Amino acid sequence: MTTSGNNQTEPTLDPDDWAATREVAHQMVDDMLDYLQSVRERPAWRTVPANSKDTLLTPIPHKGQPLADVYATFKEHILPFPTGNLHPAFFGWVMGNGTPTGMLADMLAAGMNAHLAGYDQSASLIEKQVIRWLAELVGYPADASGLLVSGGTMANLNALVVARHHKAGFDVRTQGLQINDTPMLRVYGSSETHSWIYKACEVMGLGRNAFRSIQVNNQFEIDVDACRQQIQADITAGERPFCINGNAGTVNTGAVDDLHALRELADEFDLWFHVDGAFGSLAAWSDDTRDLVAGQERADSMAFDLHKWGYMPYDIGCVVTRLTDAQNNAFATQASYLSPTQRGLAVDNTYFADKGIQLSRSFRALKAWMCMQEQGVDRIGQRIATNIKQARQLADLIEQHECLEVMAPVAMNIVCYRYIDPTLSDAQLNAINEEILLRIHESGTAVPSQTYLNGRFAIRVCNANHRTQLSDLNTLVANTIRFATQIVNEQAIDPRNAAPAPQN
Repeated sequence: MTTSGNNQTEPTLDPDDWAATREVAHQMVDDMLDYLQSVRERPAWRTVPANSKDTLLTPIPHKGQPLADVYATFKEHILPFPTGNLHPAFFGWVMGNGTPTGMLADMLAAGMNAHLAGYDQSASLIEKQVIRWLAELVGYPADASGLLVSGGTMANLNALVVARHHKAGFDVRTQGLQINDTPMLRVYGSSETHSWIYKACEVMGLGRNAFRSIQVNNQFEIDVDACRQQIQADITAGERPFCINGNAGTVNTGAVDDLHALRELADEFDLWFHVDGAFGSLAAWSDDTRDLVAGQERADSMAFDLHKWGYMPYDIGCVVTRLTDAQNNAFATQASYLSPTQRGLAVDNTYFADKGIQLSRSFRALKAWMCMQEQGVDRIGQRIATNIKQARQLADLIEQHECLEVMAPVAMNIVCYRYIDPTLSDAQLNAINEEILLRIHESGTAVPSQTYLNGRFAIRVCNANHRTQLSDLNTLVANTIRFATQIVNEQAIDPRNAAPAPQN
């Protein structure tokens, strides 16, 4: 039972004992700061042990227990077994690392528990400010429209919905895609485009066949001439191209499409030009690397993540559009219960909700605002440039060993490599390299990921890690050779057990 003054009130979910809660909360903060400070002392990854899995498989907790006991379970059975992306030797997929400031910002944001549909509140002012900063950093005008979302998939989906509304040639919002004379809508991008494009086409009712996957060159960049030919063929067939997607850093190799050429191609056919810069767009934050993504500032829309190369905690992505009203035109709705007022809290109450799918939105902007304020964008940009430099150093290290090869050009911060032996078939090498990867994971020394390039299994290092040192990369190369030697000596690999190369 809680009280207010001398009046008895109904029970709430606030603590009965604020002092005890405060004590546990202080311990949580201290423990998490210790956890971050000591990250290098732990394995890069380890599996969740059976006893912890069993402990966490509990019945519904109909009755509560002390916060200290709940926290003790977290500390023993949850905290020690993360994905591992905090670790300096984590290079898997494209996962950022976060910072102590970002962690604290998430706590503060949760404490405020702001509802970010809009409204006259400080949280809305912060998100507007962050979006202005982000737009300027990627070369967009100050009045560009933008929205913070959960990540790249939702940011890219938002942009594609805007592109469809703007370029479909009919009122998609009213008519939908169910009328008989609706043309087949087409969107174009390279075969290296991330799988978000298929999800987006499916969710939007276009069907995955609406995406035209265009071949790439030897640099894994889109073949612009092949894209032009496909667009022209579709127009001739009576279909309706509406968008070209350019990649500012493909997920497989980090390749950057010729964004200037794609802008000109889009103008040639009056199409929307979108850039998926999930991690690569942030190369623009450093003077040393901005040219790597030159041309992205000419796009009609752009999507990127701050929880990748912005080094902020999950989840926070961003979509920006050059046309100020384009997002509102694609998403804004009217409802009496959301009608704005002339004064009071509900002034501009759906400012952000009108730019995307979500009505209920969290205060994601606070961690961006605090991290950018505390670190300074220049310092973050320096780490991005360092990650690129480290990737090139890793490629040099790999090429010093006759038994290793780099499998794709190092465009930015991704290095794909493998163990090689001219006496073995590709199937055997695929199996060996997959086993190397698994043993690296299980050793806890590092976490690269995997992909297939031209049917060949690649150990993929994506360095979006502000904690990585050159020594971590040296260790990775040494362990690759060590495990390869073990595997070959064991003769334990049967190529029939290797996973087949997946199809896009």
